[in-house]
Amino acid sequence: MKLKKEWFRYWWTLFYVPLYMTVFILEERLIKDYHIIGIPLDRKIPFIEWFFFPYYIWFPFVAAVGMWLFFRDKKAYLKTICFLYVGMTVFLIVSAVYPNGLDLRPDLSTISRDNIAIRLARKMYETDTPTNVLPSIHVFNTLGIMCGFGACKRVHTPLWSKWVVCVLGVSISFSTVFVKQHSVIDVIAAIVLGAICYMLFFRGKIAAKIEALDV
Repeated sequence: MKLKKEWFRYWWTLFYVPLYMTVFILEERLIKDYHIIGIPLDRKIPFIEWFFFPYYIWFPFVAAVGMWLFFRDKKAYLKTICFLYVGMTVFLIVSAVYPNGLDLRPDLSTISRDNIAIRLARKMYETDTPTNVLPSIHVFNTLGIMCGFGACKRVHTPLWSKWVVCVLGVSISFSTVFVKQHSVIDVIAAIVLGAICYMLFFRGKIAAKIEALDV
């Protein structure tokens, strides 16, 4: 029983997720005017529907690795959750003060080929708007998960598993521009914000305080 209690220590940190989703949905519904962002390079990047597979993998990727850290290495988990929540909060603030969007999506009705990836594209384009995209949370959270998994010390992680996380993370990040859901600007902003959060929570004084915790 004691072991199970230790497993679920810091369960309350998960409460931020429904709060974040509530604010995000409100911003999506209430904000009507957007600043269209983008650079010429965005138009030169081709639309490749097969990248919808790694794009969709993001959801189970973040959830699975995040929960694995929660149960197996609390210190790595706390560093990761601090990384993620700070960036996600910055994203909500940016979306509120500088509502942004893209006009990069192709007209799928003009694409003659039909395959499962095109069907995924149609489904996503119907349900997910190309608004409030700066910085890319897809890329930012992927970086946070990669950093957290790399920082895992309490449990031995074989080299192959690190390569799997790395390859998936890079594929997910690249997918955001190939499916035309993000601009290169969004990706760069996510990387810059990720670098700042990495220095704060994996290398700075906060990281040292987390390491000193008895968990």
